[in-house]
Amino acid sequence: MTNIWLVMFAGGLITFGIRFSLIYLFGRFEIPETLKRALHYVPPAVFSAIIFPEIFLSDGVPDISPANPRLLAGLLAILTAWFSRNTLVTILVGMAGLFFFQWVQ
Repeated sequence: MTNIWLVMFAGGLITFGIRFSLIYLFGRFEIPETLKRALHYVPPAVFSAIIFPEIFLSDGVPDISPANPRLLAGLLAILTAWFSRNTLVTILVGMAGLFFFQWVQ
């Protein structure tokens, strides 16, 4: 049990150190405009890399059929984001849609 807490504490310190060092360095140096533009695309790229496999793969096999509840919920979330432009509403509607589509199936 102590090992788990030790690993969690060490992981937290390492994560904090990495993030703090980047914040500290970026505050002291001027970032080139090219790097700023490139860093602008990092969050959507990471988010897509996490979300798309969950939506389009079912048990490791591509599934783009209408019977895929994750795909349907994802499409519902995309429509909600398009019209509402509100992140919280998009998440809530997407999760409610996922629960509904899994319940119906």
